[in-house]
Amino acid sequence: MSRTIEKLRELKLRENEVLKMGGEDAVRKHQEKGKLTARERLFHLFDPGTFQELDALVTHRCVHFGMEDTFIPADGVITGHGLVDGRPVFAYAQDFTARGGSLGEMHAKKITKVQDLALKAGAPVVGMNDSGGARIQEGVDALAGFGEIFTRNADASGVIPQICAIMGPTAGGAVYSPGMMDWVFMVKNSSYMFITGPDVIRSVTGEVIDFESLGGAMTHAVKSGVAHFAVDSDMAAIEGIRELLTYFPSNNMEDPPVKDLGDDPFRVEPALDSLIPDAANAAYDVRTLIGLLADGGEMFETQPLFAPNIVTGFVRMNGRSTGVIANQPSVMAGCLDIDASDKAARFIRFCDAFNIPLITIADVPGFLPGSSQEWGGIIRHGAKLLWSYVEATVPKILLITRKAYGGAYIAMSSKHLGADMVFAWPTAEIAVMGAEGAANIIHRREIREAPDPARTRREKMEAYESLFSNPWIAASRGYVDAVIQPSETRPRIIGALEALSSKRVQKPARKHGNIPL
Repeated sequence: MSRTIEKLRELKLRENEVLKMGGEDAVRKHQEKGKLTARERLFHLFDPGTFQELDALVTHRCVHFGMEDTFIPADGVITGHGLVDGRPVFAYAQDFTARGGSLGEMHAKKITKVQDLALKAGAPVVGMNDSGGARIQEGVDALAGFGEIFTRNADASGVIPQICAIMGPTAGGAVYSPGMMDWVFMVKNSSYMFITGPDVIRSVTGEVIDFESLGGAMTHAVKSGVAHFAVDSDMAAIEGIRELLTYFPSNNMEDPPVKDLGDDPFRVEPALDSLIPDAANAAYDVRTLIGLLADGGEMFETQPLFAPNIVTGFVRMNGRSTGVIANQPSVMAGCLDIDASDKAARFIRFCDAFNIPLITIADVPGFLPGSSQEWGGIIRHGAKLLWSYVEATVPKILLITRKAYGGAYIAMSSKHLGADMVFAWPTAEIAVMGAEGAANIIHRREIREAPDPARTRREKMEAYESLFSNPWIAASRGYVDAVIQPSETRPRIIGALEALSSKRVQKPARKHGNIPL
C-alpha cells in the first residue's frame, strides 16, 4: 500500500472518529430527549451541501485529572461556515454528547476563530449553546476562553449580526456571550440560562426554585427579556434564525436585502379609516394596523412576550426591510414603562447599526406612573429610548394614530428627536396630557366652587379637547408634516422611505456617547 493511500486512510479514520461525536449511546440519549445533535442543527441551518467544517481535528491539551487519556471529539464544539439563503454565515454548535459540551481552552479557540473569520468576512455569526459549562479540569484556561469569546462579541457588535440559540444548559459565565449578542432564541422545556443554579441559590439564600422557573425559556422571554424568542423545538429555533437573517444585511456596510412579495406599494386600506375606536379609552390591537401596512401583511415580531405594551418587529415595505416600534393600546393602554423603554431602545439601536429604516407608530398616554417605576429608574430607562432615537441616523418615520401626550409624545420619535417625516391621522391627540387631567389642573378652583362640579369638569374637558386634543396645532407648527387619510398610510410611508433612502447624517466626532445604561 502506498504511503499516500495510508495517509488518506488515516484521515478518513480520524474524520470518522470525530463524526461519532460522543458515541452511539450518548447520541441516542440526546435524541430521545427530542433534541437535535450539534451536527444535525448545523445541517438544518445551512443550505443543503454548503456547510464546511473547520477545526474538526482540534483536541484539548489538558493533562490533569486523567484528561490526558480522554478523547473529546472536535473538543465538544463543531464550527464552520456555509450559506443561508445563498449568503455566507459562520456558526458554531456545542456538542453536549461530547463531554457535556464543556468549554475548555481549545473549545474556546475554535469559537473565537469562527468569530474572527466572520468579522473579517463581514458575515453573520450564529452560535448554538448546549453545554455543561466551563471544563473545570482546565481551570483558568477555561475562564480565559470565556473572556476571549466575550471580547469578540463586543468587537463584532454593530458590525455583523450575532444570533444565539440556547438549546440546552447555559450557566455561569457562559450566559454572558448570549447576553452580548443581538438576538437570543430559547427552546422551551429543554434549555435554560442562569448565573447561579437552583442548588447554589438554595444553599446560600434558602430559596427553593427549579431550573425552568429560574432560567427556562418562558422565564427569560416573559420576565427578564434576555430571550427574544421562546420556541417549541430545535427545528423551530433554526427556522426562526433562517427567517430572521432575511431581514438583515450581512454587515453594517451593506443595505438590507430587498425581497419582493408582490404587494402594491400604492395599495390603500379602507379598513384603516375605521380602525380607531370612537371612545377615547377603547383599545385596539396595533398589530392589525401593522399587518395592513406591511408587504403581504407579514411582520416578524421580536420579544412578543416581553413588555407587550410596546410592539417591535421587522416588516417589508415595498420589499425593503424596515423596523417597526409601536405602542400597543390593548396592553396597559400603550403606556411606556421601564421594560418597554429598554425593549424599544435596544431594537432601535440594532436597526440603526445595520441600516434598517424605522417606522414608529405612536398611541401613548404617557409613562406609567407609580413608585415602583420611579424607584426602578424609569427616568434612566426612559432616557435610553430618547437617546436611541436621537442617535439613530437611518430614515425615521413617525405615525401618530391617536394619543401622544407629554413626555411620551416626545419619546416616541417626535420631530424634536430627529424624526425625518411625521404623519398624523385626524384622530391624533397631541397634547401635554389628557383632557381630564388638564381640566383638573387648569380649572381646579373653578370646578371645586361650581354648583355642579361634574358638569363644569365635563365642559372644561370638552373645551380642552377642542383646543388641544387634535393634530392641527402641531401641524401648524410644522411638528407634523402631514395629516393624512388613514387608508392612504401605506403609500405615504413607502413614499417617504423611498425619498429618504439616500439619507446621510454627519454626527459630531467623539469616541462614543455615554448612554444612561
